[in-house]
Amino acid sequence: MSHDAPPPVLLRTEGRAAHVVLNRPRALNALDHTMVRLIDDALGAWERDDAVATVVVSGAGERGLCAGGDIRAVREDVLAGGGAASAAFWHDEYALNSRIARYPKPYVALMDGYVMGGGVGVSAHGSVRVVTERSRVAMPETIIGFVPDVGGTYLLSRAPGELGTHLALTGASGGAADALLCGLADHYVPSGRLADLTAALAEGEAADVVARFAEAAPGGELAAHREWIDSCYAAGSVEEIVDRLLSRGEPAAKEAAQTLLSRSPTSLKVTLAAVRRARARGSLEDVLRQEYRTSCACLASPDFPEGVRAQIVDKDRTPRWSPASLTEVGDAEVARFFLPSPYGELKLGS
Repeated sequence: MSHDAPPPVLLRTEGRAAHVVLNRPRALNALDHTMVRLIDDALGAWERDDAVATVVVSGAGERGLCAGGDIRAVREDVLAGGGAASAAFWHDEYALNSRIARYPKPYVALMDGYVMGGGVGVSAHGSVRVVTERSRVAMPETIIGFVPDVGGTYLLSRAPGELGTHLALTGASGGAADALLCGLADHYVPSGRLADLTAALAEGEAADVVARFAEAAPGGELAAHREWIDSCYAAGSVEEIVDRLLSRGEPAAKEAAQTLLSRSPTSLKVTLAAVRRARARGSLEDVLRQEYRTSCACLASPDFPEGVRAQIVDKDRTPRWSPASLTEVGDAEVARFFLPSPYGELKLGS
């Protein structure tokens, strides 16, 4: 980063509210290791500062809070030397996700525009989560041959019915009402009122202020699909999920099946196992430790660099997955992703 480049995170206080603004708008505020450290340091300082009553996180620019982690940089790290720098980034990122979930002061996340992957990690674990009519919330990891992380499998495993399984496997994005239904957000506020909301947070109690601005969200998509989603995604394997989706009469179910068949077969099987395991685990921290293992295992998998190449680098949208079919991904291969990482285990406070 050159000395005249703008800082990637802007920190300021207004009244009793402290603000974190992710400031890489050209990269849709994608997170890197430097940003994670800056946010974590700021949260630590504000936790001890009696003058700060509320923390507010938002994204610079008009397009969104955060499109996720800087996966182009992760791919370059993998190709250049095996991924140790990426494992270190994830270690600190997941520790930050845990800190946000346990933060002792109101943590208000303004989830306007795109909120994906790592963006979910810095927002959906907060205590007050606000979506707008522009929100598009997603964990799209299977698209790039990765597995949902940043506590995403914890959050999605706790969504009603099988909605979280559907979102985790397809990588589909949801609007405001969908995020509210799935427990990824708490309140809907029109984007045109965010500036007034932010100003009011300088003085008032966060919960009271947000409740004053909140409105009923416009209708979403997922609620109308609950019946087939819950039925199809309760199946015991990805293959059976696809079969059930294809056998349904609803066009949306068939579309979901086609989406799954375009995703990394390995990612799909590991993701299904991860969500099911997360559902059985008690705490976010336990799930983050599991996710650290699956993420680090992806560093040694051919699908992750290939998926990033196809989506982000060459943009040809035609990844060559290896293995190429679901039937080729056996239980032993899936189990490998849950073994202790060569980079060590995720170390968290309590």
